Amino acid sequence: MSTAPRLETISVADYLAGEETSKTKYEYVAGRVYAMAGARNVHNRIASRALVSFGRQLSSSDCEAYNSDTKVRIRRNEHSYFYYPDTMVVCESNPDEDTFQDKPVLIVEVVSESTRRIDEGEKREHYLSIETLHAYVLLEQDQVAARVFARDENNRFVETIYHGHQAVIELAPLNLSLELSELYAGMELPNTP
Repeated sequence: MSTAPRLETISVADYLAGEETSKTKYEYVAGRVYAMAGARNVHNRIASRALVSFGRQLSSSDCEAYNSDTKVRIRRNEHSYFYYPDTMVVCESNPDEDTFQDKPVLIVEVVSESTRRIDEGEKREHYLSIETLHAYVLLEQDQVAARVFARDENNRFVETIYHGHQAVIELAPLNLSLELSELYAGMELPNTP
């Protein structure tokens, strides 16, 4: 007989009901829930600036930018996943009473050493499976840099790396851009020359 602990799973309905009253955010990964840790101020500043930039650029668009209080739902391989991206852009929104979105066109995560494995691994794999997604942007929090996975004309995701204050991420199909100088203005980061 195995002495390994059994990991209990919960239903999507129970997860969503619990999230409505919980003071802690939980991500849902194929029946298991994981509490989210709080973020450092630098992380929140970068995420907020991305949200504000997208909101400004989308002001006369049918698309909207959402902050980290809105989950994204992914259904893949007969499982459901719910994550809280730092920022996302949605052009076909779920009903207002939902607490999640199904069809983001852009997802942004601010990466730290403690979240890197999940952001670059599990989340990237799941995010890139979303049919409507045009780009997944990973913004570094300890240096002025970003990794972008964007769909090309063959519908494949291609990775591009951006470094330094002069870099501008152009998200052409979405008519959006992010200037790293704007996102990181006034920040003293440990790994920036």
